[in-house]
This record gives sequence, structure tokens and C-alpha cells, in this order.
Amino acid sequence: MAVNAMYLSVTNQPLLSSPALLKSLQVRSFTVRCSTGSASTGATVSAPWKLADARLVLEDGSIWRAKSFGALGTQVGEVVFNTSLTGYQEILTDPSYAGQFVLMTNPHIGNTGVNIDDEESIQCFLAGLIIRSLSISTSNYRCTESLSDYLSKRNIMGIYDVDTRAITRRLREDGSLIGVLSTEQSKTDEQLLEMSRTWNIVGVDLISSVSCKKPYEWVEKTGLDWDFNANRRCEETFRVVAYDFGIKHNILRRLACYGCKITVVPSTWPASETLKMNPDGVLFSNGPGDPSAVPYAVETVKEIIGKVPVFGICMGHQLLGQALGGKTYKMKFGHHGGNHPVRNIRNGSVEISAQNHNYAVDPESLPSGVEVTHVNLNDGSCAGLAFPQQKLMSLQYHPEASPGPHDSDLVFDQFVELMRKEKQSSCWKS
Repeated sequence: MAVNAMYLSVTNQPLLSSPALLKSLQVRSFTVRCSTGSASTGATVSAPWKLADARLVLEDGSIWRAKSFGALGTQVGEVVFNTSLTGYQEILTDPSYAGQFVLMTNPHIGNTGVNIDDEESIQCFLAGLIIRSLSISTSNYRCTESLSDYLSKRNIMGIYDVDTRAITRRLREDGSLIGVLSTEQSKTDEQLLEMSRTWNIVGVDLISSVSCKKPYEWVEKTGLDWDFNANRRCEETFRVVAYDFGIKHNILRRLACYGCKITVVPSTWPASETLKMNPDGVLFSNGPGDPSAVPYAVETVKEIIGKVPVFGICMGHQLLGQALGGKTYKMKFGHHGGNHPVRNIRNGSVEISAQNHNYAVDPESLPSGVEVTHVNLNDGSCAGLAFPQQKLMSLQYHPEASPGPHDSDLVFDQFVELMRKEKQSSCWKS
């Protein structure tokens, strides 16, 4: 049988001119023979590595060849980039990424695998994952399965071996783009491009698809091994109603650590029912998409403001802005990552924050009395609000991190203090 082969030989030709060195140097000759299969039968020989089998087609007409992992098929979504170095599992399970492809700027992803403890919700809501290099092995004491297997079981598409730096630069220059991921060779580039240009994420209610369907109680706290502010745990109990617009588990854990007894309610839960529960405070959570697409949520916020202390995070912050009469706008490419500097205007300190949003509140549109408390130092956008007369506070970013730094965790203590003062005030009035 004829076999194609490659030969590599090394001879003992003099490499150095010194006779002493030449005498002590011994070089062996050897031959490497690499078989590539049968040449006589013409049988097809498979490459020993995975070949490109997927495409990312962006609405600007660019086509990016890549290799697939996770689920197969065709999926459309908005492409955003995330600058976090770690925490890809928390990002995968963050409901705020619903309808989006997340491109990780950190090139090496998957090396720690996945585990049950790092889930931020009960499922993956993002449309797909885009990475440069997929780790071929996992190494972490908590790892239970590989990233590829994890995505396959949850029907989430992923691609790798694509130039993520070039795509990131394109998104920074042109803004977020709609894209289509596909492993289906039957679909032409033109068909995929048409899909990307006819799909739109603006004005779509994404909250209703990620919110819980009925109320439930939350009791879990951050484990002591992971609690970085355990000395500030509060023994006093505060009843909090948390609106689930796509809430992350770690927000609930941090509230529980600060002494909150939490009832989580769906995004459509009536304000009247919330007020009947007589809570000490109300949390409006993070969530995906356009705040202007959920007017029912804005109306709910309006009915609650001023009656009890409220705290808004991310989407909750934007809904509070609209409920106060302000406007929101879509950012060029948003903020996604765990390294965004924010200045606290009240005390002048700078916090490194975790962020994930494509919309922001226009501070110029807010009525008098509303105070901008935090500013993003990258672009000057509004990152926090307060309205003392209405017992209101909010942040555009994620104080619970997960993943990300813990600089802003004490804001939960500030919310507790807001509720404590209101309880004391009510006692004096009564």
C-alpha cells in the first residue's frame, strides 16, 4: 500500500568551530515519518484538527469564518463585547444579555470549566458566545463539566478561532451590530445577511421572557467563605419586595446578607399588590433590552415612588429615570465588563465597577430635585441617581459584581439605612 510520507533528518554537520566543543558535542541523526493515509485508494483523509464550520455575518456585510462549539443551528442577536477577564459563567447566566451575542475580549476562555455555584439565574439567556481561543482542558477544583458541554446541553451557540480584536474594534467604531451565527451550510451568506438586516432589538420587550412567573421567597445568603463584608451583616430584618426584570442571584444574596427578607415578584406584578404587602423597601432589578419597550414597568415604578424607599439597579435605574420624567437613550456600544471606573460625586471616591447595559439615563432631562450621584469616567454618562424627597436611590451598574470588583457593595448598606430611617420616621409619626 502506497503511503504519503514526510521525512525530517538531522545530521552531525559541524555547528561550532571550536575543536574542543565539537569533540564533546554528539548529534544523533533521526528520521520522522508522518503517514497521511492511502494514496492508491483515493480515500478522503480527515484533518487532525477542527476546521471552520461556522459563520458570523454582521449587518454591515462583513463575514467572519469560525469554528463552532456548543449548540448547532442558526441564531440572530445583537453583538456586544465584554472586557471582563474572568466570570464567563456568570455572564452566560445573566438575564440582561437576552437577545445578545457576547464577545469576550479576553482571548482565552473555558480553562476553569463550569460549576453549579456560579449560576446567576436558572438558565442561559444570551443568544450566543464569541471567543478567540477555546481551552482544550479545564483545571479548577469546582469544575463539573466543560464549557462546550455546558452550552450544548443548554442549546446555546458558540464560536471560536475568530478575530475578536478586529470585531471589537469594528463595534467600537460603528456601534453595536446585529449579527447572525450559523453552522448550517445550506444557508447562503446573502440569506444570513438579510436576516441580520431585518431583525431589530430596539423597542422589543425582553423582560417578560426572563422574569419569574409567580412570586417566591429568597433566603440564601452569600457563603461566609465568599463574603467580603461579613462584618457588616445586619441582624435587623427588613422586608423587601424585589421586582424581577431579569434579576441576578447575587443581588438577592447580598440583600439577604444585609438583613433583608425578600419576596421576588414578576415584572407585571401590580403596584397595588406590592403596597398591600407593606414592605420596608422595593428593589427594581437589572434586566435586558430597551426600557422604553416596557411602559407597564414604568407605570408600576411611578405608583410606588414616594410611598416606600426604593432602589434601582441597571434596568431598574433606567425605569426610575423614566418614571421621574426623564429620558433614556441607546448608547453607541454600551458598557459591558468588570473594569469600568465610576466617580462617586458625593464623596469624590472612584469605584471600579461591573457593568452591563446598552441604555443610559439623560441627566439633562431629569426634573429638579433629582441628584446625579455617580458618573462613568470613561464617557461621562450618568451612573447613579438619588431623590431624597422621594426616598429613592439607583445605580446604573452592578454593585453585587459577580463577576467583577466589590468596590460598590456598601450601596446595599445604604439602601438598608434608607429603610431604617423610614421605619424610624414612621414610628415617630405614629
